[in-house]
Amino acid sequence: QPQLVESGGGSVQPGGSLRLSCVGSGFTFPYADIGWFRQAPGKEREGVSCMNTMGDTNHIDSVKGRFTFSRDNVKNTVYLWMNNLKPEDTALYYCAAAFPSIHPMCSTDSTRYNYWGQGTQVTVSS
Repeated sequence: QPQLVESGGGSVQPGGSLRLSCVGSGFTFPYADIGWFRQAPGKEREGVSCMNTMGDTNHIDSVKGRFTFSRDNVKNTVYLWMNNLKPEDTALYYCAAAFPSIHPMCSTDSTRYNYWGQGTQVTVSS
């Protein structure tokens, strides 16, 4: 059964950093595009970053220069390094997999993704 498990969320002050992890199982991880999404209370789910099977990434403008995506296919794990966090980054963060990957570039369009994790909470507050 395909599964994604996120970890690494927590509470930090503005300007702080967190590293989110997502471990995949039950599918051929290296052949999946992986995306990170977030949903704040009262808001729609938003795509944040993604990485395709070749390691190419896309980020939304609001996190460019602050968030970095990395991938370890040996460990079936992706990481989202979040620096200079802002209160508006507060949300429940999900990772998702688009398997098998069929597009040359990944996307933050959630309709591309067929496997989802349960989420990890990130709170940025002073």
